[in-house]
Amino acid sequence: MDINRRDFLKVAAGGGLAVAANLSPVPVLAREATPRLPEAVGLLYDATVCVGCRACMVACKEVNHLPPVFSRPNDVWDNPMDLSDKTFNIIKLYKNGMGVYKDQEINGYSFIKRSCMHCVDPACTSACPVSALTKDPVTGIVKYNKDACIGCRYCQVACPYNIPKFQWGEAFPQIMKCEMCYPRVDKGGYPACAEFCPNGGTIFGEVQDLLKEARRRLALKTGEVAPYPLHRLDSQEKRYRTATPYQKRIYGEKEGGGTQVLMLAGVPYGKLGLPALPNESPAGASETLMHTLYKGMIGPYVLLGGLFYLIYKNTGKQDLP
Repeated sequence: MDINRRDFLKVAAGGGLAVAANLSPVPVLAREATPRLPEAVGLLYDATVCVGCRACMVACKEVNHLPPVFSRPNDVWDNPMDLSDKTFNIIKLYKNGMGVYKDQEINGYSFIKRSCMHCVDPACTSACPVSALTKDPVTGIVKYNKDACIGCRYCQVACPYNIPKFQWGEAFPQIMKCEMCYPRVDKGGYPACAEFCPNGGTIFGEVQDLLKEARRRLALKTGEVAPYPLHRLDSQEKRYRTATPYQKRIYGEKEGGGTQVLMLAGVPYGKLGLPALPNESPAGASETLMHTLYKGMIGPYVLLGGLFYLIYKNTGKQDLP
């Protein structure tokens, strides 16, 4: 049996055209962007407050039963180097020159927290053809259902923050990522990274209130002493701090349609590894296309049927017993 490249491409293209032209009753159009939920919860991370202690990383691993990861055996601080299927939350370091001045771009340094951003209109949930990743209708937390997942890893490709990770080393792999400790949140608690942050670098609350808090901080004058809450926005426990210069925008307020994890920093966000995204979410177009092709598994069946026909057509008598 000999299936040449041209015949294979013909079947693949024909299957795709059949699905797009004949099997879809309506044109594939982008849906409207999803608005921020009124009771959505989230995190505010302030890099100027973070001291890089990594207590949030330890708490995250303990709560999620994740093992330690050693990317650099001889480097105590930079372990692990990045997010993985065993690390959902990480504090990374930006350093320029001698790294003398905290929260300054030139000859300075800054910390940055990386974890799932829990987008307002997530690309991962839109790209998933089987709804293994879903957004909670009340809290807005992006959750994962391992029983629905088919391991296609489209969520990895779609996420602009490179967050979902696949368990390559497991016999029955899953997608792993931060789920904002939703079992704790559902019981009235809050994420471990905020609870165990000793300096108020990460605080938990409703996103609409966190935005107000972030704007309050941006309005502070350099050198002004002001209260900063610890752990959660409504906490009575506060620390009085001297305000330092901020970048004059809240990362996550609008990027990619907005996120529920908001960032403040003194160093440009691009330098801290955060992507520059348009204000509009592209998730609507990808969701409509993906769910149209996979509705009832029509697209895969058309392509598979074409390939079976091609194999049958190219099977000669010499291939038969």
